[in-house]
Amino acid sequence: MSRKVTSKSVAKKASKILRNSTSSKAAKSVAGSALSQREKKK
Repeated sequence: MSRKVTSKSVAKKASKILRNSTSSKAAKSVAGSALSQREKKK
């Protein structure tokens, strides 16, 4: 099974969405999902 990892640029955009108070619930949900697939720093 292949492992999907969110790219650094997508993770940055997702982080901005989560910090933006005017972002919709749906957008924040998608952004959170993208960040949860980001590889952890070692």
